[in-house]
Amino acid sequence: MTHAIPIRRDTRSGYLDVALRLAVGGLPVLPLRAGKGPFGNCPACEKNACGGRPNMKAPGPCVCPRPCHAWAAATTAPHVIASPAWAAAWRGAGVVGYHPGGAGVTVVDLDDADAVCWARTALPGTRTVTTTRGEHWIYRGVMRSANHVRPGVDIKSAMSYARWLGPGAGAMAVLPSAVLALVQREETTRPGGAVDSSSVPPARWDRSVATGCRHTETYIRAGLSRGVERVRARSEKGAGTAAYGAARFLAKQHTACPGPCGLDALGEDLIEAAVSVGVPEPYARRAVSNGLQTALGATA
Repeated sequence: MTHAIPIRRDTRSGYLDVALRLAVGGLPVLPLRAGKGPFGNCPACEKNACGGRPNMKAPGPCVCPRPCHAWAAATTAPHVIASPAWAAAWRGAGVVGYHPGGAGVTVVDLDDADAVCWARTALPGTRTVTTTRGEHWIYRGVMRSANHVRPGVDIKSAMSYARWLGPGAGAMAVLPSAVLALVQREETTRPGGAVDSSSVPPARWDRSVATGCRHTETYIRAGLSRGVERVRARSEKGAGTAAYGAARFLAKQHTACPGPCGLDALGEDLIEAAVSVGVPEPYARRAVSNGLQTALGATA
């Protein structure tokens, strides 16, 4: 984070050059799509069928050479970054991403002018990077990542990724207690009656849970894939809302079916997508549940 790296924005091939230079400085990098989200997993890793990478929350055996699993694929290894397995992603990249936690830093993502004004009064000064709508404030130290810790504010550190938008300006300060408190407060204000389902194996859709559905499997999986992509594309803001909208859309397709259609199993994939871009699981579950119920005529 200490090297002033010029960003070549004229051609997408320049992103690979930038990534290699950042990796030399110790920044774990990965390609991101034009919509700011990570590239989808390859067929072998889809829906975590590979078991996940060793550095994920639930360690797994995956050694896929592609940039699968978003932040978990970020690396400083030049031979991986410039490998043929990553070449297609770099050709389609819209920006270079990096794993803040892997670099030992935390990014306070301030998404609008109001959030920036709040930070200037509530947080100690540190290195700042201008973004499209606001600023990234970068602190030295690692913490848990969380979205929507207050209006317009996300925390990107462990198990998360951020866009590389330049080296920024100012000296990097040590991660302050005021930033840690944002996530601690988010953890202690969970919705009443929320259930921690992290230990419950998620359901997955197939014909065995959709014996009353009139649609073809191809139709259902295509709709689900579009919904998951929409959620993952909202990595900066609004993934929870996107999950609600996707769930509502999917459920509407089944209002004429005799049922059951396995909507809860479809919802699990939307929840997983939202959690993968930083939405707290209880929030993601509530958003998807409300979307399904609203489409089916229940009160959310």
